[in-house]
Amino acid sequence: PPTGISEKPVSLRKLVEARQLVGLNMDPVVCVEIGEDKKYTSMKESTNCPYYNEVSAIFYMFSSLDVGTVYSQPEHQFYHKWAMLSDPDDITAGCKGYIKCDIAVVGKGDNIKTPHKANETDEDDIEGNLLLPEGVPLERQWARFYVKIYRAEGLPKMNTSIMANVKKAFIGENRDLVDPYVQVVFAGQRGKTSVQKSSYEPIWNEQVVFTEMFPPLCKRIKVQIRDSDKVNDVAIGTHFIDLRKIANDGDKGFLPTMGPAWVNMYGSTRHYTLIDEHQDLNEGLGEGVSFRARLLISVAVEILDTTSTEIVSSTEVQVETVSNISEVSAHWMVTVHWLPRKIEEFFLFGSFLEATMIDRKIGDKPISFEVTIGNYGNQIDGVSKPTAAKKKKKEGGGESDEEESELIQQNSSEDEADDDGDLVSVSSTPPMKPVITDRNYFHLPYFEKKPCIYIKSWWQDQRRRLYNSNIMDKIADKMEEGLNDVQEVIKTEKAYPEPRDTVCKCLCAFTFSRFVTLANKDQNQAGRTKLDKERLKSCMREMESMGQQAKLIRSQVKRNTVRDKLKMVQNFLHRLRFLADEPQHSIPDVFVWMMSNNKRVAYARIPSKDILYSIVDEETGKDCGKVKAVFLRKGFGPAGWTVQAKMEIYLWLGLNKQRKDFLSGLPNGFEENKAPRTSPCLQSQVFQLRAHMYQARSLFAADSSGLSDPFARVFFSTHSQVTEVLSETLCPTWDQLLVFEDVELFGEAGELRDDPPIIVVEVYDQDTVGKAEFIGRTFAKPITKMCDEHYGPPRFPPQLEYYQIYRGNSTAGDLLAAFELLQVRGRAELPPIDGPTDSERGPILPVPMGIRPILSRYRIEVLFWGLRDLRRVNLALVDRPRVDIECAGRGVQSALIQNYKKNPNFSTLVKWFEVDLPENELLHPPLNVRVVDCRAFGRYTLVGSHAVTSLRRFIYSPPDKTHNNWASAGRASQCGQTSMHTCNIYLLCQLACSLIRRSLLYPQNEEKEEKKKKKKKKKGEVEEDDETDESMLDWWSKYFASIETLMEVRNRFCSILFCSILFFSVQFYSILFNSILFNSILFCSILLYSIVYNKELEAEYDNFEDWLHTFNLYRGKAGDDDEAALDDDRIVGRFKGSMCMYKLPLSEEITREVGFDPNMGMFQSIPHNDPINVLVRVFVVRATDLHPADVNGKADPYVVIKLGKSELKDKENYISKQLNPVFGKAFDMEATFPMESMLTVSVYDWDLVGTDDLIGETKIDLENRFYSKHRATCGIANSYSVHGYNVWRDPMKPSQILAKLCKEGKLDGPHYGPGGRVKVANRVFMGATEIEDENDEHLALTVLKHWEEIPRVGCKLIPEHVETRPLLNPDHPGIEQGRIEMWVDMFPMDMPAPGPAIDISPRKPKKYELRVIIWNTDEVILEDDDYFTGEKSSDIFVRGWLKGQQEDKQDTDVHYHSLTGEGNFNWRFVYPFDYLMAEEKIVISKKESMFSWDETEYKIPARLTLQVWDADHFSADDFLGTIELDLNRFPRGAKTAKQCSINMVQNQAELPCISIFKQKRVKGWWPFVARDENDEMELTGKVEAELHLMSAEEAEKSPVGLGRNEPDPLEKPNRPDTSLMWFVNPLKSIRYFIWHNYRWLILKALGLLLLLLLLGLFLYSFPGYLVKKMLGA
Repeated sequence: PPTGISEKPVSLRKLVEARQLVGLNMDPVVCVEIGEDKKYTSMKESTNCPYYNEVSAIFYMFSSLDVGTVYSQPEHQFYHKWAMLSDPDDITAGCKGYIKCDIAVVGKGDNIKTPHKANETDEDDIEGNLLLPEGVPLERQWARFYVKIYRAEGLPKMNTSIMANVKKAFIGENRDLVDPYVQVVFAGQRGKTSVQKSSYEPIWNEQVVFTEMFPPLCKRIKVQIRDSDKVNDVAIGTHFIDLRKIANDGDKGFLPTMGPAWVNMYGSTRHYTLIDEHQDLNEGLGEGVSFRARLLISVAVEILDTTSTEIVSSTEVQVETVSNISEVSAHWMVTVHWLPRKIEEFFLFGSFLEATMIDRKIGDKPISFEVTIGNYGNQIDGVSKPTAAKKKKKEGGGESDEEESELIQQNSSEDEADDDGDLVSVSSTPPMKPVITDRNYFHLPYFEKKPCIYIKSWWQDQRRRLYNSNIMDKIADKMEEGLNDVQEVIKTEKAYPEPRDTVCKCLCAFTFSRFVTLANKDQNQAGRTKLDKERLKSCMREMESMGQQAKLIRSQVKRNTVRDKLKMVQNFLHRLRFLADEPQHSIPDVFVWMMSNNKRVAYARIPSKDILYSIVDEETGKDCGKVKAVFLRKGFGPAGWTVQAKMEIYLWLGLNKQRKDFLSGLPNGFEENKAPRTSPCLQSQVFQLRAHMYQARSLFAADSSGLSDPFARVFFSTHSQVTEVLSETLCPTWDQLLVFEDVELFGEAGELRDDPPIIVVEVYDQDTVGKAEFIGRTFAKPITKMCDEHYGPPRFPPQLEYYQIYRGNSTAGDLLAAFELLQVRGRAELPPIDGPTDSERGPILPVPMGIRPILSRYRIEVLFWGLRDLRRVNLALVDRPRVDIECAGRGVQSALIQNYKKNPNFSTLVKWFEVDLPENELLHPPLNVRVVDCRAFGRYTLVGSHAVTSLRRFIYSPPDKTHNNWASAGRASQCGQTSMHTCNIYLLCQLACSLIRRSLLYPQNEEKEEKKKKKKKKKGEVEEDDETDESMLDWWSKYFASIETLMEVRNRFCSILFCSILFFSVQFYSILFNSILFNSILFCSILLYSIVYNKELEAEYDNFEDWLHTFNLYRGKAGDDDEAALDDDRIVGRFKGSMCMYKLPLSEEITREVGFDPNMGMFQSIPHNDPINVLVRVFVVRATDLHPADVNGKADPYVVIKLGKSELKDKENYISKQLNPVFGKAFDMEATFPMESMLTVSVYDWDLVGTDDLIGETKIDLENRFYSKHRATCGIANSYSVHGYNVWRDPMKPSQILAKLCKEGKLDGPHYGPGGRVKVANRVFMGATEIEDENDEHLALTVLKHWEEIPRVGCKLIPEHVETRPLLNPDHPGIEQGRIEMWVDMFPMDMPAPGPAIDISPRKPKKYELRVIIWNTDEVILEDDDYFTGEKSSDIFVRGWLKGQQEDKQDTDVHYHSLTGEGNFNWRFVYPFDYLMAEEKIVISKKESMFSWDETEYKIPARLTLQVWDADHFSADDFLGTIELDLNRFPRGAKTAKQCSINMVQNQAELPCISIFKQKRVKGWWPFVARDENDEMELTGKVEAELHLMSAEEAEKSPVGLGRNEPDPLEKPNRPDTSLMWFVNPLKSIRYFIWHNYRWLILKALGLLLLLLLLGLFLYSFPGYLVKKMLGA
């Protein structure tokens, strides 16, 4: 996140669901990692589309992005986006699935708003909602990022010298005290180089290689030099490479490339301490206060071709060695020409002309100033070289040793030839004792002689880069100046000047051709890297395109488009500033340090490009050779905004060769004085400064009372003066002239006139005890008059101007003042200081007449209504408060409230006072509201105060009599004249809108027609029972219709817009847009059943402050940023009232009106503020995106309503484990305004043990709503009906409301005429005439819906609505904890009672039964090899379940030994489920675990999963394939197995889809799919299934059995015999398997066996037989 955020930002990441994960039937879990923190979600079983909905504050796949990328998104968040997952170990594999998440990064004071999305359909489109910032292509490739680290130099010592001395004593060698290595972090991965032991100038020559998607979502590479240490490694310096600056994504763009270039690192001071409290600066947080090191690196990117085989496919970070730059110089010269860039000698000259405002804490010791550039000039803690010769020449830094000695020789020869050969670098001024300016500040007596410094340093000559930056910066500066002028003109709201002039003023800066010629000058110089060339090209292209656009804008500016064109110019400015920031550094920044007692006290950092000299004027830095005011500050600690000293410095940096010019910019009259390092001054002029301090406003509250006792101190040169102290105010009007006599300024008169020194004004708060407290400071330049000029218009007398007062980075008020500087030769010449000294105020001079504003008489009327929520003062309750109003010294007091507890309203409503105020509205002083509590014995205590800074909104302007309809009058004057063409377009828009209206609107109040329409169905479709019947419609139908219609309007509206763009030129497209928008808002109010506002009603209707305003009262000290005291903590109550101011005398027309009550002044016809009893009815519809309150990432929310002392808790109806609960509750309470007017609606989290936690609450001020003219008591319904879900809620009928409004507004009417006409105050409204009953009510309603069109009193009346309010938790200020949808009705008790509250209780899900019959399978892949025969077969069974009911999975029986993949089942699954029609979700209630206290309700998309498996006896079953059918949208099954193909899954979007809830019964073939090794989808089988949906009642009437059981059994499948198990009928199976296949083999084997048997018998019987024969037995 940006550095502006001081606190650690919170990052919230909410995971919703994952889709298309690779692999089937897995148990996914998600891990989120930020830095070192990890969080995990729960596990989801056996699915590849898990549905999480939980917040976690990477499985084998990962997706990574920068926190900064999230922060730069609109609203600092990605909402409901799909992140693509990829496998870090195998990048060739492609996408591994998607995960839908919300990521938000919240800094301090940010409000996170969740976009209000009512329907989920647009988010199912994964491609359109990928988690990618704008402009990143959907298809990203893999790329290698090479970061080469060559060498570093100028490292500080990172070890104590004590240890070094010990080592030296033992080993006898003196070593460098740092062991550096470089760590590179990118996209969550880090790589390190090797450690170079003890080296201040380490050489690595290594490269770190990252593999990441391109373009990456991580925008920065962090390169950090670290010091290796046995205990813990410490950062030496950090540099961030912004990839956006080193690449260009345009069509002529280039891949990220950089260097080889030096980058400079800054951090804490180089002085080594064991515990460095400013270590953060070295980690890259905050602005570095000192140079740390420079590092030579280069970056390159190569896009990978993931198809090639030799690629290493892991994303592991690799570290490799690369050859040294000088070794490959031949190669480099061909490609980059990097090396030959010569090392040049640079010369830095500085002169200190003035040092003032030195803090008194350091004023007692002598002070000197040191200037450093890199390590040059750093005498205290720069790293010095061992040899004396080197030491003398160079104070640190430098290239490698050989280069260095070479440089020295060559320099010495030059020096001898030079006239000042003895010039050695002098980097610090001689110490000097400060002199007292006043009691807070000191100054140094730099009068005749100004100390100077000289530093020689050696750097590669890369000035061209800085020159290009300077040119662009100068263009941007001029442009910004022009822009500011134009904005000033617009802000003052004077009649617009000729708009062309104003915008041309901004664009005059575009002297692009000049840039191109200058930048081209260096085209073929050596030493330019690839990035230099590419940047130059892209800058030129950008500049040219901007130049052309600028010309175009100039020609197109019209009065009414000035603001749009200004936006474009601002856009140019951003682009220019972005281009001007050079990513490849060259010369380090210059630091000016103030030294006291050889310690560094305060610093200023000056970018080297700002003081770089060039012969060409445009290229020179903006402060080169100019005297510049610099403020030195402490770089450390929270007191960052206190200045330690103010310097006037002259700095010049350039090549040593160009040194002759270095004094050219000094004020004339200075000459160089060689010996004592000073420049004496010849001319001094004497001036008188007059500071006209008129007033300040909205100052910072510095006292515990919430006020301040401010005085201003003005510093000019070495003088200072103070104004008087005004006690207890935040808006002091000092009206005081401070005269500084005899101010001596050095320099030439002409220069002093054009560029006088700066005046510093500091505002302090006077404390009775101790030192005055700093409030803020501002800077001003006086208008100078020399002796020979005339004191008169146009320059004199000067005008009062506003100066913004700053306190650190935040603003602390405005100062209204004027300053003039008059040259003195003799007293007589000065214009007289007219006006006596003020007798009351002693010798204080008031601001003279010509300068102070012209006053006229105003009357300010104040309406005192009441006080609310006053907190205790010093532990005592406020009992008798009073309000004091003060403006410009006059004021009025309210009546005293006698008993605040009983009635906090005032008895007298209106009082007034007269006051003299400036004619110019911008100079009006603030009006102060102070509330005091009157205690006994005449004591008063301040309760709180409020300053109304701008009275502009309270100025009364008389109504314009010429226009009958004021609304149109106002609009006409704004738009200016529209041409004929645009008028035609307006007509066209009207036409378009009427088309939309016709296409969207149901005829209102004609339910009968609606029914007829719904019954005329297409012939093919089954008659819908759903919600056709009027009795089926309820409040929720209306609610969902409202949300959907809003969406539809948006979509239609976009399509019409698109056509309009095709038709008309772009110029008129904006007019079209506005008109359609205006109309669409208008007709939404006509068309919607009720409006769903996605924000608070207050935001829509200007806080209901149409006549009653609320002013927050503050007390207590304002907190600074770092103290985190928010303004909300200082609020001690609220004052309700209003003001009205007008010039006297007032025209008599107003006072002569009928019934004008002089006591009420301008506040005629407002109600009285007596207590009133009201029935308050709160409807809570639902809450969304609640912040989880339990460990499991869920909450158990319930609603609590508080009003005054009464509280309603709905604790027993808590909703278990739900972050988007639907409450649907109405609460009735009675209250008495004004005592009980703040309604709090809280959502608590129910806990079984311990107290319940608050999730969030929202507060509504009912009183402002009740009294508002917008009539926020009860919304005006869209139509008038007497019964049904749309019944009229208000106890008063429309005609009564209209009559009452006409009476209150003193209007003539209403007069109802024939033919549906009604006339109110000479406006005629037409209404529908076809309605038989209560015609007048419908006509009256038509008028009420258009009440804003009534002249004078009309305003928009609040329609029937639902508002969405953010839930906030005081413990997490600013972070939305969720949103709640609700509305409030209020009915006064003295009116007839309203009817019963309408029923908005949540719809109960409807019970359904889904019957799935699996008839057959076909072409299932064969998984098993036969044991005997090696034949492929499968034992098939089918498993099915409804998503979210995995434990209720059902299996068919097994079809054994299918040889063809065919299986016959005739098996029935039965799934009962509860379904919400409106949300298209299945509702499941189940316990999360055995320890859960109660059942949790889940809403899950209705999806049926069917899987085909291969059964195994002894091992786990093998998964073969799956199909998931979304029951609302799934492809129609194929008629035959042949027609069924994998396309039904892959191209689902293009095929016609059906919904089981409409079709009821579907039969067909669907494919089973699985992923093969290459992650491709493949067909693994087909299933013939029949889906039959029945409601629970129908299912009860015709029950069926599971499988093939009774009732309504299915017939047994006709399976072939082979499928019999071999051990059931062995002979049969033997006959089948063996005889069929191995008949001849068996016969041969039998023959062989017989032969062997015979042979064996022969061998067995042969010996005996032989013996017998031989013996002749």
